[in-house]
Amino acid sequence: MNSINKTVTINGRTYNWPKNPVVVVCIDGSEPDYIEQAIAGGHMPFLEKALKNGADLRAHCVVPSFTNPNNLSIVTGRPPAVHGISGNFFLDPDTGEEVMMNDPKFLRAETIFKAFHDAGAKVCVVTAKDKLRRLLGHGLDFSSGRAVSFSSEKADETTMAENGIDNAQKMVGREIPSVYSAELSEFIFDAGVKLMESMRPDLMYLSTTDYIQHKHAPGTPVANQFYAMMDGYFAKLDALGATLALTADHGMNAKHESGGQPDVIFLQEVLDGMLGEEKARVILPITDPYVVHHGALGSFATVYLKDPATAADVAAKLKDLPGIQNVYDRAEGCRVFELPEDRLGDLIVVSDKSKVIGTSADRHDLSQLKEPLRSHGGVTEQTVPLIVTKPVSGLPGGQQLRNFDIFDVALNHVS
Repeated sequence: MNSINKTVTINGRTYNWPKNPVVVVCIDGSEPDYIEQAIAGGHMPFLEKALKNGADLRAHCVVPSFTNPNNLSIVTGRPPAVHGISGNFFLDPDTGEEVMMNDPKFLRAETIFKAFHDAGAKVCVVTAKDKLRRLLGHGLDFSSGRAVSFSSEKADETTMAENGIDNAQKMVGREIPSVYSAELSEFIFDAGVKLMESMRPDLMYLSTTDYIQHKHAPGTPVANQFYAMMDGYFAKLDALGATLALTADHGMNAKHESGGQPDVIFLQEVLDGMLGEEKARVILPITDPYVVHHGALGSFATVYLKDPATAADVAAKLKDLPGIQNVYDRAEGCRVFELPEDRLGDLIVVSDKSKVIGTSADRHDLSQLKEPLRSHGGVTEQTVPLIVTKPVSGLPGGQQLRNFDIFDVALNHVS
């Protein structure tokens, strides 16, 4: 079949074969205001010009508005109820242990990358932290010469067998950056340009870290500098003939009191006081090894109750707490947010725009938070950009776009 008429179907969605390289960028933590203010301040001249003919849309991300569930939604085209990744961290019902959701064994759907690669496409995936790399690259045949997948964090450890490239750091020609730096994301874009020059993949996915967004609000000098850096690489990718599509895994909001202290509801302490100790167990799906910029504090939690029959009564009491936006039982919350029921607790708790949820004060080391807390996880961080640098047509009217529609938009609706 001529590739111009070729399609690929995966997870119930059909995608056209790319006419030219398509680069999808997930700008971690990028609420729309970051790009709007950077453009207004003259810091993103390429994107400002591209959007005169391109598409500047808005989408909703997955809730919980965290990294893993949203990146996997973007790359499968489906919500967590389908792909199974419900957070960065969860209580494994098979073992009773709290674990990271970065093992491909937890993934219940194949990625768009695997489907296109199996159909003959060249695919490149570059992410900031290695926690995502195994999930995003799952199923790719690195022996084919048509697949590359690695992280900035571990670029000096890549092998042909595991990543499709030996020593990616040598290709990029940069030092391995700190995981707590803007340079971790810049490494991704530099790698993307070099891979576009050398390999010219059909699909490329670049996923950054939100270190800057956790520390710096939209329009601030450091944020504008970060977005200016990205704009320069966008221009290079465009000059190499790529169509760029930009979205985010979640937004970001200030979550602190007027004095700068994190505005926290310590939910485990609340429940222990309400029910007695060991009657409830709070799980925070934001949890990951990189807590310097958020202290494992976000606006979404799930609660396992020793007596599930008390769920309705506990939910009613929690709803009365200042700063709690809503409390759902498992079935309702999973229906509303399209989550897998077997990977959530008896209750789902979402806090409001200014609040975060913790377990107990002694379990959160906040000493490393150097700036007032900015975080995410709830419904108030759900609005994200969906930008394409080429004209878009044929989108259905009256439909709320999701960030995981971005491959559909970029492959099926670019004029």
